[in-house]
Amino acid sequence: MLDACAELLDEIGYEALSTTRIAERAGVAIGSVYQFFPDKKAIAQALTRRNVELFAARVGARFMSEELGGWWDAVDAIIDEYVEMHRTVPGFRSLHFADVLDLHLLDTVADNNTVIAGRLRAMLLAEYGLADSAELDLGLSVIAEAGDAVLKLAFRHDPAGSPAVVEEAKKLVRGYLSSLLTTAARRA
Repeated sequence: MLDACAELLDEIGYEALSTTRIAERAGVAIGSVYQFFPDKKAIAQALTRRNVELFAARVGARFMSEELGGWWDAVDAIIDEYVEMHRTVPGFRSLHFADVLDLHLLDTVADNNTVIAGRLRAMLLAEYGLADSAELDLGLSVIAEAGDAVLKLAFRHDPAGSPAVVEEAKKLVRGYLSSLLTTAARRA
């Protein structure tokens, strides 16, 4: 059902999506859809959660399999994975972690980008031993918001994502994070 939802999102968009269309595409009775999901929003939420988990797993796998020189390479890997998933994973580009549907889709308290920033923070702390601090949390929240906005811009007029805009997103995130880490190091 989630795969059917993803395909339909890419083909017809969220507004035209319906539980009936999802059931038809999945080859299941409408009752089967309602057994697991009360409405199309719940299906979109489940798809978004799956996409976030896939994103985190793919980034984690890159961290494990690639020789990353430092956090700046990790930033590039994270952005590259987002761009690759945007291009290749059905439903990913339509939902952008579903911020247009519900800012609290992934968590009832934290907005979606805060949840994403927290996941990335955990990966960066585990892999690169960055010092945990309130400044790091705030900085990663700013980075998630700014990076998300610039990456959306990259895909707004170019379905493959403008390479020049993607590169600017990397520069923005690396520059801000570098400044944040430099300030934190001076305070320590």
